[in-house]
Amino acid sequence: MNPFRQKQPRLRLDARAYQQLCREILQRDGWRCQGCGATQQLQVHHLQFRSHSGDDSEENLITLCDHCHKLAHDNQTG
Repeated sequence: MNPFRQKQPRLRLDARAYQQLCREILQRDGWRCQGCGATQQLQVHHLQFRSHSGDDSEENLITLCDHCHKLAHDNQTG
């Protein structure tokens, strides 16, 4: 028995499929920032960064406004 878990390939979508997924995430989240409730300047944020093996899956994406998105990145990199 192998004591090591095999790595699962991470989901990485092409640009068109990613844009469609982002629209679905915005709709899923009610077109509201999940941090502060804002309804303008919305962006889709990777909870686990792509650079840290995060994938393009519904479970790893959340809607944030530009302010909360910047705060999320500042908190995770600072």
